Amino acid sequence: MTLPIKSLAAAAEPSAPPAAAAKLRAFGRFGLRQLLGKSERSMVWLAHDPRVNQDVMLTLPRVAPGDPAALEEWQREVNLAARLKHPQLAAPSEIGVQDHWPFTVVDRAYGQTLGEWLITHADAPVLDQVALFCDVLEGLAFAHEAGAWHGDLQMFSFLVSDQGTVRLMGLGTGGELPAPAGKPLAAVASTGAAPRPAPDDLRVRRAQAERDVLSAGLLLYRVLSGQNPLDQADVAQVIDRLPPSGREIVRLPWGTPRPVPDALRAIVNRATSSQERQRYLNARTLLRALTGWRDVEGHESNGPLAMLLDRLRSVGHLPAMPGVGRRVAQIAAADGKRTDELAEQILQDMALSLEMLRLVNSSLLQASQGAGAPAVITVRRAVALLGVDGVRRASNSLRTWPGPLSPGAAANLQRMIDRARLAGHTAQALRPSGYDAEVIFLVVMLQNLGRLLVQYHFPEEAEQIVQLMHSASPPPGSEPGTRDLPGLSESAASLAVLGVDMDALGSAVARHWGLGEEVQLMMRRVARDKPVRTPDGDSDLLRTVASAANDVVDAVLLQPAPKLSAAIVAIAQRYGRAINVDAIGLRDALQAGRRQLRGSGGERSAAGVEPKATSMAHRQEG
Repeated sequence: MTLPIKSLAAAAEPSAPPAAAAKLRAFGRFGLRQLLGKSERSMVWLAHDPRVNQDVMLTLPRVAPGDPAALEEWQREVNLAARLKHPQLAAPSEIGVQDHWPFTVVDRAYGQTLGEWLITHADAPVLDQVALFCDVLEGLAFAHEAGAWHGDLQMFSFLVSDQGTVRLMGLGTGGELPAPAGKPLAAVASTGAAPRPAPDDLRVRRAQAERDVLSAGLLLYRVLSGQNPLDQADVAQVIDRLPPSGREIVRLPWGTPRPVPDALRAIVNRATSSQERQRYLNARTLLRALTGWRDVEGHESNGPLAMLLDRLRSVGHLPAMPGVGRRVAQIAAADGKRTDELAEQILQDMALSLEMLRLVNSSLLQASQGAGAPAVITVRRAVALLGVDGVRRASNSLRTWPGPLSPGAAANLQRMIDRARLAGHTAQALRPSGYDAEVIFLVVMLQNLGRLLVQYHFPEEAEQIVQLMHSASPPPGSEPGTRDLPGLSESAASLAVLGVDMDALGSAVARHWGLGEEVQLMMRRVARDKPVRTPDGDSDLLRTVASAANDVVDAVLLQPAPKLSAAIVAIAQRYGRAINVDAIGLRDALQAGRRQLRGSGGERSAAGVEPKATSMAHRQEG
């Protein structure tokens, strides 16, 4: 007997497969074995198909379409999505209607649902769990870019095979897409090309894609935490309780079945953020962050670091500033010039300075056969060891400004360079008597190496990081007096976008260049959330002074003018005992740094780092 249509959803309760096939409830020709999962919008049944004598999975809406137009729209979306071909998409073998109730059929051979898989793989490593989501996000990103969407991502939407292959099931089955009347979607070409929605549909489809990505983040939370977000199994109902519809907050708990690394925690918390502007807006950006973390954590060869090293080989670390060729030619023609005069001219160009350090330290590392020769950390010493021919080689290896960057990205990089130079000159003014001015300047440059490399090689990701750091006004409807929504810290934003901290990228590149552990220690900025201790040696002192200078210049860029004075006082209180400085000393050092920057780089360079009542994000957008 066929199960009555009105009873189908009511019967949607998990049950064990009956022993006798004759007792199976029927849906058309299918015998319903077990409910694999249900949500407010859809349900998936394990069923037996006598036509092929094998088990299949049926996906149906929880409520049958109310009229022929709604049924037609459901079928249209599912048929368009079914034509997409991707290894991470489970193609339905049949799309049909039974008693006005639409359904899709997927072969059970594709695997178990994610919920079933977790029962038998409760101890799976975090890397393996994240790998599942990376695979599914590949398919989801492909579908979104093709104009399709899912609409109801749930634990039963992921299929995991015995071989570990992951596929996404049920594209387009999550509900009726609200489309403008009289404007149906264009048909997909027989080649499987992307469906082309009418222009009016793009906004709706973008919103549906963003909902899919939020759903994926909530499912990742569920897998890593071992519990349902907000104690609710239906992801769609969780979304309805998050802003802007609700006021609930979902953040990964500290007590998880297995430790979740900080970088991964930052990615998950961004994916489920209560601030809409901080969430991942498309599957590709979430995938990029997870892939970056996974590759770094698993030491694989295609993560952000590997990509960065590959780009260093192809386009260099930074582009040479305009006019560097002329200056180098003048240097090369003056063989009798003193080393310190040559170094002073080279230091005017950050790319050339870093290339000299890279070239000399790489050569020393090769000559010592990895025995750990002392690192060279002054351009003077590099010039003395490499000679004018070495300067020529270093200059010829650089791309001219701005390399492959667009004008806007080049302007952002210029501001970042000016900011680092201002911090370097400020540190020179802060350094204790007897310490080399060039050494402290280059330590500041190296503390900013990761920032500079990301700005040059990943300009879009750098802009995302800046936007996440920017605070925002309270959402409409908030109570009077509600504080601005805080932005992320630079480290958390970098982890959320790249899956790796920018400082870690800089340290890895320095290690690749042959800079030893002592230099890498000096490159590591003092954490802002920890007290500043008294330095225990020269290297630690240089590191602390450079960190203080970087923090002061960050305050200039990030704090509105009325709050700058208080920010400098707070920095002086943190570093005061460690480097013997007060707020007046910090202000004097900053002013000395500005004068030095104007003298070495002109008024244009200094103007880009003057304090204004604007944020760093606004400054970069401008």
